[in-house]
Amino acid sequence: MTRNRHEALGLKDEQAVDMYRHMLLARKIDERMWLLNRAGKIPFVISCQGQEASQIGASFALDRTKDYVAPYYRDMGVVLAFGMTAKELMLSAFAKAEDPNSGGRQMPSHFGQKKNRILSQSSPVTTQVPHAVGIALAAKMETKNFASFVTLGEGSSNQGDFHEGLNFAGVHKLPVITLVENNKYAISVPLEKQIASANVSDRASSYGMPGVTVNGNDPLAVYEEVKKARERAVNGEGPTLIEALSYRFTAHSSDDDDRQYRESAEVEEARKNDAVISFAAYLTETGAMTAEAEQEISREIDAIVNEATDYAENATYPEPASAHKYVFEE
Repeated sequence: MTRNRHEALGLKDEQAVDMYRHMLLARKIDERMWLLNRAGKIPFVISCQGQEASQIGASFALDRTKDYVAPYYRDMGVVLAFGMTAKELMLSAFAKAEDPNSGGRQMPSHFGQKKNRILSQSSPVTTQVPHAVGIALAAKMETKNFASFVTLGEGSSNQGDFHEGLNFAGVHKLPVITLVENNKYAISVPLEKQIASANVSDRASSYGMPGVTVNGNDPLAVYEEVKKARERAVNGEGPTLIEALSYRFTAHSSDDDDRQYRESAEVEEARKNDAVISFAAYLTETGAMTAEAEQEISREIDAIVNEATDYAENATYPEPASAHKYVFEE
């Protein structure tokens, strides 16, 4: 009898269910933020919906006690897996003083949390790639056994920072894993108008590293490739470029109207491959999760999201007198 796929990858039932729990948590926080935005309570949302499988599958393949992550703005699943809480994300969305990312000073989804080794993010896209490469260089220079993990969208892979970062990583054989979350659109620009090659991963050979394209709607497939890449990284074999193919279910952000550049039928067709639904079905079919456990997980997450929302909405805003804090030396 063939073992379940997660068991074949060395994952216990509880670990696979925890992957699902994180995917669902990211989805439900994201959905709540859209409601809050439309109600005029928070200013901005940039969504992870449709990309949770890539983010959680990758994160679970890393050592979340010592690896460093340089996420991009859509990576709610990654930062949750690395230890950021629903409450902290909501504090950021409401721009409250307790927001651990920026003390309520930066736009939502500009992540950064030192204690969980989440690198602070810049607003220009792709600047996190050379940052992550720098962390990997430090790991090599100090002979420390950790990997650096960086994510971005496929549109960002056309920026100079991507090419310079990967070239440097390849030349110096640095322990950095680059995950391109290919969601088919760079804001309004479809994939075929962004990239001439068949896949983003085709570029890897130019930088002297392996490149692989994987089904981003399958968290176990992403887990498998990132696990291999991490083993290469910590064994001194250098960097890896991974492209995870998925789809962005929402508009680019709460300020974008995606009806101007794609048909609603296309989005609905993509939703038929919703990984939150398909992974839950896999877990119940294999016996890793019962229907009752699935319902209980959903109830638990609803309670977490409700509590986070209420707490953040009622938390205090930063004091105006603190505007220069974190900007100038004290």
